[in-house]
Amino acid sequence: MEELQKKVVGKTPEGAVIEQYTLTNSGGMQVAIFNYGGRIVSLKVPDKKGVSGNVVLGFEKTEGYLKENPFFGAIVGRYANRIARGEFTLDGEKFVLPRNNGQNHLHGGDKGFDKALWTGEKNKEAKNSLQLHYVSKHMEQGYPGNLRCTTTYTLHEDNSLEVIFEATTDKATIVNLTQHSYFNLSGDFSSNILDHDVEINAAKYLPVNPHIIPTGEMKSVLNSPFDFVEPKPVGRDITAVDEQLQLGLGYDHCWILNKEEKEFTFAASAYHAGSGRMLKVFTTEPGVQFYTGNFLDSTLPIPGGAGTYGKHSGLCFETQHYPDSPNQPEFPSVRLNPGEKYYSRTRFAFSVE
Repeated sequence: MEELQKKVVGKTPEGAVIEQYTLTNSGGMQVAIFNYGGRIVSLKVPDKKGVSGNVVLGFEKTEGYLKENPFFGAIVGRYANRIARGEFTLDGEKFVLPRNNGQNHLHGGDKGFDKALWTGEKNKEAKNSLQLHYVSKHMEQGYPGNLRCTTTYTLHEDNSLEVIFEATTDKATIVNLTQHSYFNLSGDFSSNILDHDVEINAAKYLPVNPHIIPTGEMKSVLNSPFDFVEPKPVGRDITAVDEQLQLGLGYDHCWILNKEEKEFTFAASAYHAGSGRMLKVFTTEPGVQFYTGNFLDSTLPIPGGAGTYGKHSGLCFETQHYPDSPNQPEFPSVRLNPGEKYYSRTRFAFSVE
């Protein structure tokens, strides 16, 4: 079998060809990725019985990804997460971005990287590896600089999927990319993820204001529903009487990972006892947005006629810099200058326990 299989799966409204790339390893794991949005549309992983099942939310048909959807499997950029009031200042110049989330800018705007057509090719430097390229032009969605981006997806023999983002710019700009897959390790999307045991390697998280923008405080998770230092079921505290949970309609917050800057280390894990599937996430990023699918509202169809995606049908571990960093100088910098290279590495490692 070829390391990288390619097929045409549709066209964009503008008539551009949408391609699907499939990577398969010898351990029974397979990932399918669109060049449209760089989206992971299927991720098949064996369970404790050795049976492979898809563990990421998505659509049966390509058309589902062309309509409004909650960033299923997408590469998110130029800036993942929220920027307050859709504006920021760089070197004294104010930049205004689309407000596509109430009064805020979210996940790159009206037409972010999730809707971009990336150019795919086999990565000759590694086995079972796909490279996607995209040039985000100067002032696209309001961002300065021509940003040249490469995303590398590599499927390893140990049943881990590695995602590497790289970018360069010709003008000072801001960059914060992430992978936005929704995981449900049961493989049954009609069930929710409240029974998944989650661990997050973080002693602090970022509380938000009523507009879901970080207040600037870095708050201890101790004695709060946000304590995932030891693994616990997602559902244990998600309905606790807590202002932050009410603001996010569940978990939709950024945890500050226990790590040195740029250090590649363990970030989070999820375990589903019924299937035996374990997911461990490792990253160079300083934070992880843990999101519990709070806005899934039973309007989107599950493939195979298995119903609709309800609230908490999936969970996301969005490894990233902090939300609203361009407006919060005490947060780690998201600035990229000409001559520098943006680099972000995340590994999703699957096993059975």
